[in-house]
Order: sequence, then C-alpha cells, then structure tokens
Amino acid sequence: MEKSPEIPLLSMTFIDDGVFPNSELPVLVFQQVFSDGEVVAPSEIEKTFHKNRWTGSWRNGLFSFHHYHSSAHEVLGIYSGWVKAELGGPSGKILAAKAGDVIVIPAGVVHKNIDQSIDFKVIGAYPKGQIPDMKNGRPGERPVSDQNISLVKLPEYDPVQGLNGPLPGIWKNQ
Repeated sequence: MEKSPEIPLLSMTFIDDGVFPNSELPVLVFQQVFSDGEVVAPSEIEKTFHKNRWTGSWRNGLFSFHHYHSSAHEVLGIYSGWVKAELGGPSGKILAAKAGDVIVIPAGVVHKNIDQSIDFKVIGAYPKGQIPDMKNGRPGERPVSDQNISLVKLPEYDPVQGLNGPLPGIWKNQ
C-alpha cells in the first residue's frame, strides 16, 4: 500500500502507571487505511502486513482483559465491525476504531477490549523476528518485563506503508 495523504494518523502516548509499563513510543492509529468502516478482505490486510515485514499474523478479536507484550510490538488491522479499546490501563484513553483502521501498539502498552460490535474481527501481526509474550500487570512481572521491553528493536518498516511510512521515523525520534 502506497502512502496516501488522505490517511489520518492519530498518536497517543501512555506513561508508566506503576502497574503497566506502557511506553514513551506512541500508539499510532492509521484511520481508514483499507476502508471507511466497510468490511475488508482479511487477506488484503495480511498481504500488506507481510509485505511490510510484520508477520506471525493471526485472525480473531481483542482480549477483554488488560494485557501487554514485553517482547514484541503489535499491529492490529480491523477488517470487520468496530471496537472500543482501552489503551494505557484503567486511567488511559478509550479508542474507537472500525473496519479499515490499523492500530500499532508499542511493546509495553496495555490494551483491552471494552466493547465491540457483534461482527468485530481483527488481524494482528508483529515485526519480523519478534515473538509476543502475554503480560497482565501481575505482581512479579516487573522488572523483567521492563528489561524485555528495553531490548525490543524498533521496526524498520511501517506495517501499512513500508519503508516510506511514518512509523520508523516517529518511533526513532522518541
């Protein structure tokens, strides 16, 4: 997918709240990448992610409990329905996203599904070579999780626009 000037990009940063590490790197939300709320062929999203070296893809929903990954960044491409996701923990922000939107979540940023349409479906993937773990903010996860997060490499490719996309530059400058 080539960079399109019409693709709105939101950026949100979440700080460590004592339970969840979150990240200095911002969550990036590419709106209406594949459609404006209409159902998208999941293979189109997977093809775009894989072409841009975001692999290990899966199809499903978004967990309804707070969780984060200390060993990988994550991209979510919504191909059907809508979701309200809580980012950054209980004191964070609610993001409403719909089919066609792409959300890039840095390692350490907690996320949770708080509401969704009955037809909500999403594809997730990770930068090539990164394998996600599952963390929930339980006692004892830190400082090991913090050390893991500090070792996660920045992706060279934006999952939507490849080498020409904004993600690597935005994250590198944080």
